[in-house]
Amino acid sequence: MSEETLQMLFSYAPIILVGLVFYFMLYRPQKKQEKTRHEMLDNLKKGDRVVTIGGAYGTITAITKDKVTLKVAEKVEIEFARTSIASKPNGSTGNGEKI
Repeated sequence: MSEETLQMLFSYAPIILVGLVFYFMLYRPQKKQEKTRHEMLDNLKKGDRVVTIGGAYGTITAITKDKVTLKVAEKVEIEFARTSIASKPNGSTGNGEKI
């Protein structure tokens, strides 16, 4: 390799390094988080205790492809979009009971 070729490669090194940093620090973790959330939404079932994006806690009483019905209090059920489910609280089992 000639000296010019090496200089050109070294001039592109910072750009490549920044690209690698963005990949490993931003893109890859976000994809992993997105995959985990998608799996959680796919595995929702009746009786699961969940938290919505708005912060409402409830137990799933009915579930369809697009909607989830949550029991938030005695005799109070609210329909939410399935994508509005943020997470399952720690320590909850599949049947809605605390461990």
